[in-house]
Amino acid sequence: MAIVLVSELIEAGVHFGHRASRWNPKMRPYIYARRNLIHIIDVRETIRGLLRARKYLQRVAAGGGLILFVGTKRQASDTVEQQSQRCGMPYVSDRWLGGTLTNFRTIRSRLGRLEELEKILHGEELATYSKKMQSALSREYRKMYRNLNGIRTLNRLPECLVIIDPRKEKNAVREARKLGLTTVALIDTDCNPDEIDLPIPGNDDSIRSIELLVQLLADAVLAGKGASGALKADPPEPAAVVS
Repeated sequence: MAIVLVSELIEAGVHFGHRASRWNPKMRPYIYARRNLIHIIDVRETIRGLLRARKYLQRVAAGGGLILFVGTKRQASDTVEQQSQRCGMPYVSDRWLGGTLTNFRTIRSRLGRLEELEKILHGEELATYSKKMQSALSREYRKMYRNLNGIRTLNRLPECLVIIDPRKEKNAVREARKLGLTTVALIDTDCNPDEIDLPIPGNDDSIRSIELLVQLLADAVLAGKGASGALKADPPEPAAVVS
C-alpha cells in the first residue's frame, strides 16, 4: 500500500517545491534535494505527515467534531468544496471573511441574513419589491452565498482546520492559533512549518497534488464517521453482573 501511495504522490507531482530562491529555511528538514533551481520535497516526509494528519482527522470525526476545510486559491477552491461536501464538513473556498472564527457570533448572524434572502427570492414576497430592489437583493444574495454557503453547518467552532497553503490563508491560521484550534496544512517549501500543528509537506500549487491529498484527508474523515456510526448502531453489550 505504501509503495502504491508513493507512486501516486510522485505521479501527482507532490514532490515539486518552489524555486530554491523562494524557500523558507525552516522547511529544510522536509527537502530532499535541489534540482534545476527547484527544491524537491522528501516524499517520505509527505507520507509521514499525511499519516499523522489522517489518524488525527479520523479521531476528530469519530468523536463528532467539526473539521473546517480552507482553500481559497484558484487551484484548490473546487477540490476543497467537492471533498468537504463529500465528507460532510464545512468549508471556505472563495474568501476568508475576517472574524470567521474570532468573531463567530457575527458571522452566524450573517448566515441568518442569507437564509432571509433565500426566503424572499424564492417566495411570493419577491413580487412586492420593485425591479431595482429585486436586482439589489439578488446581488446581495449572490455575494453572501459565495462567501457563506460553505459554513452553513458550522454551528459551533470547529475542532480543527485543514488548510491548503498557510501563506495564502494566513488570516485563517492566525485566527486558529489565537483560539488554540489545531491546524492541519499542506505546506510547500515557502511556508513556515512552525505555525502549523500537523504539517504535510507537498506541492500546494498543482491541482493534481491538491486533489490527491485533500481526497485522502476527506477519506479519513469519512472513515472516522463510519467508525462512529458503527459504534452507535452496535453498542457494546453490558458487562454481566456477578451475583
